[in-house]
Amino acid sequence: MIPLRLGRLLRTHCMFFLGLGIVLIMSLAALMAPLLAPYDPTELHLDHILQAPSAQFPLGTDALGRDVLSRLLYGGRVSLWVGFVAVGISMTIGMLLGLLSGYFSGWIDEGIMRGVDIMLCFPSFFLILAVIAFLEPNLTNIMIVIGLTSWMGVARLVRAETLSLRRRDFVAAAQLAGTSTARILFMHILPNAAAPVLVSATLGVAGAILIESSLSFLGLGVQPPIPSWGNMLMEGKNVLEIAPWMSIYPGLAILFTVLGYNLLGESLRDMLDPRLRR
Repeated sequence: MIPLRLGRLLRTHCMFFLGLGIVLIMSLAALMAPLLAPYDPTELHLDHILQAPSAQFPLGTDALGRDVLSRLLYGGRVSLWVGFVAVGISMTIGMLLGLLSGYFSGWIDEGIMRGVDIMLCFPSFFLILAVIAFLEPNLTNIMIVIGLTSWMGVARLVRAETLSLRRRDFVAAAQLAGTSTARILFMHILPNAAAPVLVSATLGVAGAILIESSLSFLGLGVQPPIPSWGNMLMEGKNVLEIAPWMSIYPGLAILFTVLGYNLLGESLRDMLDPRLRR
């Protein structure tokens, strides 16, 4: 009976388990980088510059003789950390403003939504580029800037859910019982709006990883010698014809990580939204 149920579950939600598997593998590889990496990511092997993949260097070396596998593993820690922290910042801001906008009417709702409209007038990536240009390009600034420029979609989503939930009987009962506004927002409304927020957060991690990789590729993100998938691509583009492994492996890492989070997010949306269930 259990194998049949497990097989049915795998067939029904195969994309969910595929995405979850990719995410877990990439996350575990990044977390266990100190144990899995054969070398220090900044260690130079000047007698093995641009060496092709071999038994000694499974994914080859770069233009300074650094092991690509070690840098790939440690770069995954940077990229995933940026994704999680940036999404945490954007989710916090978006949920707070969305709750306030949806629960209160009048000038509070109008003010927040007009602020969202103004922010959405600017292309996100170019807005991030403009802000980063005036700041020191380091990991902390990148996480903060991505988080502060990515909350608008979450705010609109939470506002829509709050507008629907605030008219429900359980909210009216809590108001009649004298429950504080903060408790109603965070203990009654927010948990019931958690499903779409979870989907948005999962997809947001993929987007933040892509933004960080793009900034690092342009030289405005994580600065060498700290490895990240984006600056590994930047270093590999100059020797693409003679050392393609320098670009192929970080490119594949970005591809599979973003694919995993997108599959996970889309599957969660299908599973949690009853209107999309087949």
